[in-house]
Amino acid sequence: MLKLTDNIPKAEAVLKVTSPAFGDRCEIPVKFTSDGVNVSPPLRIKKIPNGAACLAIIMDEMEAAANRRIHWLVWNIPLTHHINEHHIPDEQGMNDFGGISYTGPCAPKGLHHYHIRVYALDQRLALAPGANYRELKQAMEGHVLGTGTLTGYYKKG
Repeated sequence: MLKLTDNIPKAEAVLKVTSPAFGDRCEIPVKFTSDGVNVSPPLRIKKIPNGAACLAIIMDEMEAAANRRIHWLVWNIPLTHHINEHHIPDEQGMNDFGGISYTGPCAPKGLHHYHIRVYALDQRLALAPGANYRELKQAMEGHVLGTGTLTGYYKKG
């Protein structure tokens, strides 16, 4: 007989991710793009689930050449409700621009959407700095307690 807790994946909590710099589904200010100072935006995170040990962030863009383009990978962020502008943590991954850092929107032309996904994890990840997107996603598998997304857009030309 199946017990209520057997073979049923736990539901992920929904984090509320916002930024004082721009609203969800609003334009990302130039300051946070490659046309500006190119620093990461400040983030606010609410509804972090009990049992969370740390946070991770993946920022990507889906319009880039018909596949995902990674702009920022961060993990093992100590639990916080406020991530400051130009947050430079110790553990960042390789973005698709050849750097181990934040690279803001840099759309060549037209409107592009950027997703900043914050993950609450039940443990710190044993992952070396410079890991790529696939390695981070694999390390997070089975450890995500909650996730939330802030979506912004940037238009050039």
